[in-house]
Amino acid sequence: MHLTPRRGTGRTSAVTGLAVEAEGLGRRYGRRWALRDVSLAIPVGSVVMLAGRNGSGKSTLLRVLATAIRADLGTARVALHDVRTERREVRKRVALLAHHSHHYEALTPRENLAIAASFLGREGDRPRLLALLGRVGLADRADDPVSTLSAGMRKRLALARVLLQDAAVLFLDEPYGELDPPGFHLLDRVIGELRAGGATVIVATHLLERGRALCDRALVLEEGRLVWSGPAAEVPEDAAAGGPTS
Repeated sequence: MHLTPRRGTGRTSAVTGLAVEAEGLGRRYGRRWALRDVSLAIPVGSVVMLAGRNGSGKSTLLRVLATAIRADLGTARVALHDVRTERREVRKRVALLAHHSHHYEALTPRENLAIAASFLGREGDRPRLLALLGRVGLADRADDPVSTLSAGMRKRLALARVLLQDAAVLFLDEPYGELDPPGFHLLDRVIGELRAGGATVIVATHLLERGRALCDRALVLEEGRLVWSGPAAEVPEDAAAGGPTS
């Protein structure tokens, strides 16, 4: 894919209204650089598609910005806080939907959310958790063991856990994976609700048509580098070549 590189604007002040800003991010696994000199700027309240082939660095970038892992080079700020020196403050304001969701298999969806709520210091009363499970279409399975849920239902539960956090910035890594068509539509609706509520959402996905319909902007990674940015409607057709996982 031959695309025109565009660089971010680097560190800016709080008055610019940026939810995410990064300059020169690099992350290495052994001798391989998963991210190379990535700079970007994402305005508050935007919905951004992150596209790229398998192994292009999408998951690594989201995990660095969510403080799940550290960058080896560069700087980044999320919700006005430095991901290296203010990790605790960043984590209060972000939520990450990762590829693999870890649930307590013997517990119910409601019990899983209650545990998450206690860790987060959120209200975890039964009516609130049932309402949250209803939002992702799991109200009727609230008291069944997670071990009895399908893969798609587990993904919905992971989404409910993310929504529980009331985050200002949400990182969704291949959120459509394992969902069925009704699940696709539910996720589209949830992303729309998040946008309406003023949240900033970054969606890593290979589903370009969905990204074009839902997102304002798009970023394309290739071999760890940011090689294109622009309106989501104009993202190149080959931006997601390589399959459904990153």
